Amino acid sequence: MTDYSSESDSFEIIVGPEDKLEFKRLDLYLVHKLPQFSRSTIKRLFEDEDISSETISLSLNKMPPAGTKIDIEVPPPLPSDLLAENIPLDILFEDSHLIIINKPAGLVVHPAPGHYTGTLVNAILYHCPDLKGIGSEKRPGIVHRLDMGTSGVMVVAKDQTTHEGLVQLFSTHDIDRKYEALIAGVPNATEGTLASTIGRHPTNRLKMSANVRGGKKAITHFRVLKKFENCTHMELKLETGRTHQIRVHMSQLLNCPVLCDPVYGSGASHLKKLPEQIRKNLDNYPYQLLHARELGFIHPITKEKLHFSAPVPEIFQTTIHSL
Repeated sequence: MTDYSSESDSFEIIVGPEDKLEFKRLDLYLVHKLPQFSRSTIKRLFEDEDISSETISLSLNKMPPAGTKIDIEVPPPLPSDLLAENIPLDILFEDSHLIIINKPAGLVVHPAPGHYTGTLVNAILYHCPDLKGIGSEKRPGIVHRLDMGTSGVMVVAKDQTTHEGLVQLFSTHDIDRKYEALIAGVPNATEGTLASTIGRHPTNRLKMSANVRGGKKAITHFRVLKKFENCTHMELKLETGRTHQIRVHMSQLLNCPVLCDPVYGSGASHLKKLPEQIRKNLDNYPYQLLHARELGFIHPITKEKLHFSAPVPEIFQTTIHSL
């Protein structure tokens, strides 16, 4: 059964016994129940973790048991025309198939409610006018994302074949990704692996949470680079790539949130434990001190082994130097 109104952007579907018999795949079932959405839209919502269940982990290629309640949240529609905007890009590499950029903190990757312009997509469309139609209509060329406040290396596809190849690499985790972070506190171990499931927070839809029902497997490997008083410089390697994965794992599993994290940190309380000069530097900084330092993969077309790195931003460097 389906419960929604014509103006609603939230849907609740409960799988019935007859649905389980009629359908073999969840995506086909959802298209049948919500005919206003295409199969590609259902896939995008699922990848963005807007399709979830509180009881089990869902998969689009198989039906969940009868009685499973499925929650679907559809973000407000974006403007139909994406604008090309002359926004400067720090380009690390480019060929006819893909482009590697060093994204600054504060740059949103793709248009979304509240950020319809001034995004990486708008900048890429100016740099690569023929990008429209590559991948998602609203996110042309985008294969993966970094949070608005996270800086670092990203790859964008310039043709459909490359896009599909990169999506496959990310889905099979055949990508090398290393991050650096400054975290509040000092963990007991100098290296290790953090494993959990990650899904939508049960009461705050703007947050993710570890070990929630219906979450997806998330694995982060960590190594301490340098310990300071009440602060640690960390290297983190992603085995999976869930939304907010490092930020959730640092905060909930390691109990050491990323410094200045506006969502998973505890604000000024962590800064109070740091030296005065560092407090002054970071007092009004609005983003988490998290940087995607390295990205490596096999080029989907040329099969060349590629590896890129970008130094941490100036405020990150200044803070480490002060520590």
